[in-house]
Amino acid sequence: MDFTIREAEPGEYTRLGEITARAYLGDGLLDFGEDDSYLPTLRDVARRAAEAVVLAAVDPDGTVLGGVTFVPSGGPWADIARDGETEFRMLAVDRAARGRGVGEALVRACVTRAQDTEGCVRIVLSTQSAMRQAHRIYERLGFTRTPDRDWEPYPGLPLLAYTLDLRPPTPQPN
Repeated sequence: MDFTIREAEPGEYTRLGEITARAYLGDGLLDFGEDDSYLPTLRDVARRAAEAVVLAAVDPDGTVLGGVTFVPSGGPWADIARDGETEFRMLAVDRAARGRGVGEALVRACVTRAQDTEGCVRIVLSTQSAMRQAHRIYERLGFTRTPDRDWEPYPGLPLLAYTLDLRPPTPQPN
């Protein structure tokens, strides 16, 4: 891996916000394009970093390649996480850095953080059906589709749920 995954630094927030916004816009994931009401949220990395954990993939020269928001224990950034679960959101990789394993490395970093979160037994995420490349990463890393947790943040935007159990279930006595 020729890049590092670490917590985003304040001087990188603007760049990471633009990477996230451009990824969603360029991949056609925002129904209203530049006028979509979600766009300011995608760009507001400072708020996410204050209320959750924002991880960044960074080249040795300091170039930010992508990022993800890790939600360790609920709070305002949790969409579907329940007790004992962590969640991640807004996984985005700069178009020029795609194909280098950045997205997978960011997901792996979230899994590691979830494993290191006391009491966490599962990591969850929501994704759009069009995010097929991301789905391949999730499935390769052991996440499974969990249709009973699918939801719509607003009518007409169905989100698919994936989960990854981190610890095997405790055997029940006979």
